[in-house]
Amino acid sequence: MIVKALLITMAALATATVLLVGGCSDSPTSSNETGTLSLRLVDSPADYQQVNIVVTRVEVHASGSASESGWFTINDVPATYDLLTLRNGASEVLGSHVLAVGHYTQIRLIIGTGSNVVINGTTYPLVIPSGMQTGIKLNNEFYIAPDELIELVLDFDADRSIHLTGSGDYMLNPVIRVEPVLTSGTISGIILPVTARATISAMAAPDTLTAFADTLSGSFVITALPAGSYTVLITPGDTLLADTTIADVLVVAQQATNLGTVLLRSK
Repeated sequence: MIVKALLITMAALATATVLLVGGCSDSPTSSNETGTLSLRLVDSPADYQQVNIVVTRVEVHASGSASESGWFTINDVPATYDLLTLRNGASEVLGSHVLAVGHYTQIRLIIGTGSNVVINGTTYPLVIPSGMQTGIKLNNEFYIAPDELIELVLDFDADRSIHLTGSGDYMLNPVIRVEPVLTSGTISGIILPVTARATISAMAAPDTLTAFADTLSGSFVITALPAGSYTVLITPGDTLLADTTIADVLVVAQQATNLGTVLLRSK
């Protein structure tokens, strides 16, 4: 698992209409009040050597604006992210900067040329429909409160996002979760023996989030888990070892749940 400084020009928001809904303004306010948005990119595991995504621009959309207006560029420095390096607690900062107080409805990633996937040492271009025109749109609402920081984790699930077409092309149809750090936590631990090459799945209806145990240490981290109770299934790649299930694993917001060392049994 799928998760990667952002600036916004305040003048463009100066004429936004103030509309209160449930105590929060629908669109960014015309006052000088601001808060901070931070975006981090992480990845869920996938059976590729590399998944390289070229992001040329990151934008957010202000509530109350037309679909093609109200987009504000918050980072336009192109960068390439190998998603498969963003696992077991690793992440990349897409940006962090000031936004006008108010309600935002979408995040958009504009994808540039050169995105690819590496399989068995061979590099294949990734076909990304509309990625370079309309971008990858994430319909995730968030509210910027005065003088507060909101941190969002973008979990890019490479395994579920990449598909081999009948014509032999690798197509990217992104599956990306967006989770606030404020309401999410982590599950971590060590799976032994390390030769088990275990897959760890945290299950809570309707979602299953996964991680691969590190092949040198056996350690793993599943990040950006919404607070709640999970069943953790450990599935070894070594067929001589038995699956292990740990029930009622509690994830608390902004805390790390450590399962300690789990020793897998033989069948």
